[in-house]
Amino acid sequence: MTESLCKIPPGTPVLVTGATGFTGSVLTRKLVDAGLKVAAVARASSNIEPFKDLPIEWFRGDVFDESTIRAAMQGRHYVFHVAAAFREAKGGYQDYWNVHVRSTQLIAEEVVKNPDFQRLIHVSTFGVHGHVENPPGTEESPYAPGDDYQRTKLEAEEWLREFAARHDLNYTIMRPAAIYGPGDRRLLKLFKMATRPIFPLLGKGRCMYHLVHVDDLTNCFLIAATEPAARGEAVICGGDEPIPVAEIARIVSEHFKVKTRIVRLPIGPFFLLGDLCEAVCKPLKIEPPIYRRRVAFYSKDREFDVSKMHRVLRYQPRHSNRDGLIETGDWYVAQGWMKRPRAD
Repeated sequence: MTESLCKIPPGTPVLVTGATGFTGSVLTRKLVDAGLKVAAVARASSNIEPFKDLPIEWFRGDVFDESTIRAAMQGRHYVFHVAAAFREAKGGYQDYWNVHVRSTQLIAEEVVKNPDFQRLIHVSTFGVHGHVENPPGTEESPYAPGDDYQRTKLEAEEWLREFAARHDLNYTIMRPAAIYGPGDRRLLKLFKMATRPIFPLLGKGRCMYHLVHVDDLTNCFLIAATEPAARGEAVICGGDEPIPVAEIARIVSEHFKVKTRIVRLPIGPFFLLGDLCEAVCKPLKIEPPIYRRRVAFYSKDREFDVSKMHRVLRYQPRHSNRDGLIETGDWYVAQGWMKRPRAD
């Protein structure tokens, strides 16, 4: 699969940031499989043991550390800038800015020193558009970041565009939808809830969610690296259609042959509870059990038009929502993270 999508010549030196993360690890393995000379940046605390069988040159340090990036960037022809800060309620603006903005600045400043450099794949988020007032959203939809994570992702995009215009830097911005698939835990709580007798939904909204399977997303990265039409573009990468959260619950419960009932609850009290938890937990540097951003998830629609992905990258997702969710649920069970429910 990778050989037919990755058009970067074998032996080409490439760099991946965020290589030990969920998306980065899948991408890194694909790049190695394609015969590229892969280097990666990883924090000193990151576990690189799962990659011990791969010929990767590791640079240990923060992605916003100047000396680390300068060393890692030497001689690279392509960079896949996947690194992202952990989204935690206790995280501060500066933490996000360092990982999203400062790292981008350091990479871009090294890129323009290298006459052999080909393209920077800069991974942002469709969250820069925030809540879509008139779905489906597109790459041209108004920016409306809702938290520091999204704000700094947008700031990095805007800085990169301005810098690239002045220095003729070749780049493509990728805006993934909600990334999922075997290897990730972000949907684990949702899956567990879907196998219980009652599945609570907050508020009265449609609560649309736009997913992208990690295999499809990393395929888009590979294509974007060499596609001429992708230069200087921002591309939303997602599945062919969004899915209501209630439908996710239905697919999961039916697959595991259990009955669950959707129960709508008023969202207002949960916003108040989230604010209270944050007020108490943040000063203590404790991750709140519930916080405003998590509650707000139920009040927003994430529904996008992915026609630009089809048009510019000429890519058709290989994973339907249903098949990807079932694959992910079975993987959770295989890892022991979720018990296979007994049928009623």
